[in-house]
Amino acid sequence: MKAGTDFRREPSQVKLLHVDARAGRLHDAPFTALPELLGRGDLLVLNDAATLPASLRAGALEVRLAGELEGGAWRAVLFGEGDWRTDTDLRPPPPRVPAGAHLRFGEGLSATVESVSTVSPRLVSLRFDETGAALWSALYRHGRPVQYAYLDAPLPLEAVQTGYAARPWASEMPSAGRALRWPVLARLSERGVAVATLTHAAGLSATGDPALDAALPLPERYELPQATVQAVQRANRVIAVGTTVVRALEGNAKSHGGALEAGRAQTDLVIGPGTSLSVVDGILSGMHQPGTSHFSLLGAFAKPQLLDRAASHAEAAGYLIHELGDSTLIL
Repeated sequence: MKAGTDFRREPSQVKLLHVDARAGRLHDAPFTALPELLGRGDLLVLNDAATLPASLRAGALEVRLAGELEGGAWRAVLFGEGDWRTDTDLRPPPPRVPAGAHLRFGEGLSATVESVSTVSPRLVSLRFDETGAALWSALYRHGRPVQYAYLDAPLPLEAVQTGYAARPWASEMPSAGRALRWPVLARLSERGVAVATLTHAAGLSATGDPALDAALPLPERYELPQATVQAVQRANRVIAVGTTVVRALEGNAKSHGGALEAGRAQTDLVIGPGTSLSVVDGILSGMHQPGTSHFSLLGAFAKPQLLDRAASHAEAAGYLIHELGDSTLIL
């Protein structure tokens, strides 16, 4: 399938493939028809994490932030020469950066490497020399959004934010909700569909390092509000907007004997075909290529044969994949 490449594409142009997992049916619709596919008693759970300017340069070295850790350090992935215009898999490996190395990203922003992962020398934890407002100001001054070679132009930071973005936690955009703008949300409310939020630190989707890519998704932090727990308890059906929401809700429930508990934690849960879900009944997701971890997660909602048929249909119908692409609703 082809990738969506234009960040100027309007939400009204986004297509939606409705997959009825029970009946085995596929239905094409515009994304704006989403409210008509849901009804009173349904609950949409959104990831309200804002997207960080998570790509930083230290000379020829690119550092992509992969999430803040407890205690204030950051997990990061190192890339060699080049930039987003070169396919991630074709980028040369970076030079080895040992623990104790000092990285300077520009005026007022520098960090020290605290440790190097045994999974890959490209995965490190680092600690910025700056803290508080000085750190955030410098990060937004020097950083850029993470992006990939299938895009046709540099992304401005505002192009990778959802319409309801709040705290800057995400390394990459929680893109399943990108087309969920206020006219659609208002129509959902009119139909009695409830909306709740959680915050999940969506991580990097690819690194070009086979060992590291095999370990994705890395453990990611999330915060689940009490109001969302109560909304889930009242709902007839819970529809997660994006794979990050599924991982947060199901990871939380697994940690607490099947029941949700409000609070902040992290999840390393990997979901795929055959995974038993205790909270989520459906998913609104971007279109994903078969063979990816995101596509594998959809196997918890529909049988592989149906998903393969949906993927073939989507390709023939010209659906676009990745964060600027089209959407699918699996119920």
